[in-house]
Amino acid sequence: MSEDVFEQKDRFFGVGRFDDPYPKLAELQKKCPVHEGSLSGLFGTVGAENTIFPEESYVTVTAFDEVDRILKSPKVFSSSWYHPSMGEIVGRSILEMDPPEHRRFRALLQVAFSKSAVEGWEEAFIRSILNRAVDRFAGRGHADLSQDFAFLYPIEVTATAAGLPVDDLDEFYRFTAVLTNVAVPAEDRLRASRGLGEMVQRLIDERRKDPREDLISVLVQARLTDEEAAEAEIGDGKRTLSDEEIVTFVRLLVPAGAQTTYRAMTNLLYGLLTHPGQLDALRADRSLIPQAVEEGIRWEVPLTYSGRTVTTGTEVCGRPVDAGSQVQVLLGAVNRDPQRWPDAEKFDIFRPPQRHLGFGTGVHVCLGINLARSELKCALEVLLDRLPDIRLDPDADPPSITGLGMRTAARLPVVFTPS
Repeated sequence: MSEDVFEQKDRFFGVGRFDDPYPKLAELQKKCPVHEGSLSGLFGTVGAENTIFPEESYVTVTAFDEVDRILKSPKVFSSSWYHPSMGEIVGRSILEMDPPEHRRFRALLQVAFSKSAVEGWEEAFIRSILNRAVDRFAGRGHADLSQDFAFLYPIEVTATAAGLPVDDLDEFYRFTAVLTNVAVPAEDRLRASRGLGEMVQRLIDERRKDPREDLISVLVQARLTDEEAAEAEIGDGKRTLSDEEIVTFVRLLVPAGAQTTYRAMTNLLYGLLTHPGQLDALRADRSLIPQAVEEGIRWEVPLTYSGRTVTTGTEVCGRPVDAGSQVQVLLGAVNRDPQRWPDAEKFDIFRPPQRHLGFGTGVHVCLGINLARSELKCALEVLLDRLPDIRLDPDADPPSITGLGMRTAARLPVVFTPS
């Protein structure tokens, strides 16, 4: 699979260009919890958020409690911020919806990602996909865990969960990488959107006639109960998902799921490989893996910000903000808020558990949170089972996590005893 389209997206979000934004973010955080301009603007560059709304319309927030409040206040801080970049290409998705519209979609979609459903996927295909990924390099004694492992398995998990044929993986991933990349010309993104829509529509038609155990089948059959319909304030005509609504959701699923999991996995592996004592602790006690996953997401969140549009005049950290302003909440910064985490810049899987915002919060808390946690947990278990003495390659250039809007360890050279 050619990675040009992914490399282009990475560069646009600062991967390979910004080594460590956190010292500067800590200075900004210490000086004031809210700043004029966008994250990219504060670093003297133009980022994805600046292609959506002009730089001067932004305020940027770095304090945990205020970001937590903003994400839990959809009436004032609207997710319609996503519409200019996603709505016309992907379709009207749950990402840009506010209540009460959001409640209907959330209720219809979340059944597909329940904890019990994901646990079933672990045994049905997640572990076998991970083992096949390791099979490709286990006999060599060396690998790049970023490109040989973390980049590949999440897309296969997502496509298998959806019910897509494995033969379509390359095309499926390329379509989604293009249509969500705001650096790509609009006509190319629309072409990719149509191509993916046709692929998914064929699957919907098949599953309406012959349902199976996959995600598309669940969504085709999903129907709100009387209680859910009343809570979502809808009538009988909206109790199910239309074909176009399912297509739109799948268009969003891969960039929101597979690509984010890839970045989260590289960052978690980097944290463990550069802290061998903590990796040894996981080898000795697998029950530590869930807390290692949470620390990895807190310490190096894969997507460093989210955005909201202000619907009515309000205040942010006591500062007046006009309706129509854009608020950028820095998830990476708030996950290292020193008021909440001592030595917040350090990777430490033994921290006392404390809620972070790596998966968001409020009505838009990550829909696939159970799947993401499962994929990261199972990946660590499989790697430790198959490659018990895995370690950084001492003869390779040291890896690093880079990026501004997204954070990724694009290289993770390791060695191990061949198996």
